[in-house]
Amino acid sequence: MGYVSAVPVPQPRAARAGGAAAAPGGRRSLAAALLLGALGATVVLLSAGQIWAEGTASVGGGTVPVEADGGAVTGVPTALAIVGLAALVAVFAVRRAGRTLVSGLLALSGAGAAAAAFLGASDGDALDAEAARISGDTAATVAGLTHTAWPYVTAGGALLILVAGLLALRFGTRWPTMGGRYERTGTPRAARRAPAASPDRPEDLWKALDRGEDPTREG
Repeated sequence: MGYVSAVPVPQPRAARAGGAAAAPGGRRSLAAALLLGALGATVVLLSAGQIWAEGTASVGGGTVPVEADGGAVTGVPTALAIVGLAALVAVFAVRRAGRTLVSGLLALSGAGAAAAAFLGASDGDALDAEAARISGDTAATVAGLTHTAWPYVTAGGALLILVAGLLALRFGTRWPTMGGRYERTGTPRAARRAPAASPDRPEDLWKALDRGEDPTREG
């Protein structure tokens, strides 16, 4: 009668199913945060350079058009968008509590830029300052003040940065760390060799076969 082992056959795929189940969710949140953060910062930086407010100023008995771009109205969205980009990159260079702090900074950058853009949508001080510069009269004011949609576009981009920060706060612990698989020298770590299979232990033979090794070959 042949020898029958009571050791169960390993099920590598089933055993790893639980660990791999969380990976797709982490990858999706990582991709979404990167996309939203980079897109939001780009929108803020581009729209902040557009015309936010327009009007007319009286000069020498006539009127001249006066306009102000986002940078003249407020420089806060641009500055915070740059901070948000730096925080988005730094999220992958830190771990644990540091990652939480950087993720919070990313979210706050988006919230602050959005608030500044909304407030700048109704601001007229920049146009008054431009009118005073053109006319040479410090008391000059702007007539027919109108605002464009660019402040709201800027605020929309800032909200994307905010969402990226919230994703980092919620799912950042599942994301990889920059350079985590490498030593400080930049070379990959040596693979850990499995112990040689013993022919006297059937479970070792099954493990070796599962790894694709020949347990009968001498090392």
